Amino acid sequence: MPCMFQNVCKYVRKTREFAETVPNSHVTFVSNNAYENTPESLGECFERNAEGMLKNMAIHELALLVSFYDVSVENIESVTADKDFSSMQTLSGPSGKEFTDFDKIKFTIKTKTGKEVSVAADRCGGTDSYATVTDSNGEEVFRYYMPDDEDKATVKELQAQYPTAMPYFFTQDPDYVTVKERVAKFTATGEEAEGLATIGIAVETLRVAEYLTPLLMEQLK
Repeated sequence: MPCMFQNVCKYVRKTREFAETVPNSHVTFVSNNAYENTPESLGECFERNAEGMLKNMAIHELALLVSFYDVSVENIESVTADKDFSSMQTLSGPSGKEFTDFDKIKFTIKTKTGKEVSVAADRCGGTDSYATVTDSNGEEVFRYYMPDDEDKATVKELQAQYPTAMPYFFTQDPDYVTVKERVAKFTATGEEAEGLATIGIAVETLRVAEYLTPLLMEQLK
């Protein structure tokens, strides 16, 4: 569950800064959750998050694309699913109702303004999320994990304190603290809460998610 908070996140900031130093670089944002790869676990996940992966787990990455890569419904030239990586299933949730969703998805968006960026999301990919930069030859030249080494000690403490919480909550704890402080400061003083997604970005991100979902599902049939 990488950060929805734009440049508040170290991994977003550092990845974008590095990509700017590499000519014709390509960025991929990778989001992982730690659900068990079983029909029971994923079926419960699909039902509880019935809005679908792109409006749930991958919404944070889409917000980054809207914010930094000119992605909007009107500006998308093409979207291509990575069929070797991606998987879509129809599973029964605890209620017995069936839900069709991606358990993992990877896709590349090209915009009409010439930008290209990729997103990957895996419900059963583990607890660490990351971003990569590849060069013009497709070779990976940079990878930054969330949490990084600095944050892992905090994650360990929170896991001991809240053993029943989802692991990905812990990796974002420092970012949530920063966001709450900036929003509270804005409420108290009127100082702009820099680095946070606006309502306009949120609306466009939801539009993009709704636009992409049927297109990607059709490609994976």
